[in-house]
Amino acid sequence: MSRTYRTVDAPSTARFVVQGSEFIGHVRPVETVEAAEAFVAATGEEYADATHNVPAYRVRAGADGDLLREYSSDDGEPSGSAGKPALNVLAQRDLENVAVVVTRYYGGTNLGVGGLVRAYSRAVKEAVDEAGVVEERPHERVAITVAYDDSGTVRGILESEGYEFDAAYEADVSFLVRVPVAESEALRDRLRSATSGRVGLD
Repeated sequence: MSRTYRTVDAPSTARFVVQGSEFIGHVRPVETVEAAEAFVAATGEEYADATHNVPAYRVRAGADGDLLREYSSDDGEPSGSAGKPALNVLAQRDLENVAVVVTRYYGGTNLGVGGLVRAYSRAVKEAVDEAGVVEERPHERVAITVAYDDSGTVRGILESEGYEFDAAYEADVSFLVRVPVAESEALRDRLRSATSGRVGLD
């Protein structure tokens, strides 16, 4: 699957006050449901003193990215007034692999369901605008293991292609590479060829 998708360019936040209540929209690009849930949990811990931390995310899942996982919660706000409006902004903007949390510090004035819908939607819109939207291609992680003798060859190929990777030098050398899904098979073939098949690929 090599189709592109729209996501946010970088983590971002947006803040504003409505009738004494402070709203903080946090948005970040994520690649997995686990990463989205970890972001939601971490934000909830960081803002544990807030009245509400409302999460929403849309993440491509499944082996071929053929499954779109959507999640939202009102986190104690009136049903349908917070999580769904936050998720709707992501859906309306056709954003994927994005997680948001809107933090609210209650200011003493009830905003009503309509007011909450507007405020939670605005928090996500402003955070997304701040982050910027980009076209991305689906990526996967490729784990590569080679002996020391072949590590320079493998590293040279990865650097020439401009892929992001982490390297660990132990008994063998292992690389964890972020590769566009559409290019991963060609990379595997090239590494096998360059190392005469001595490379371990996962």
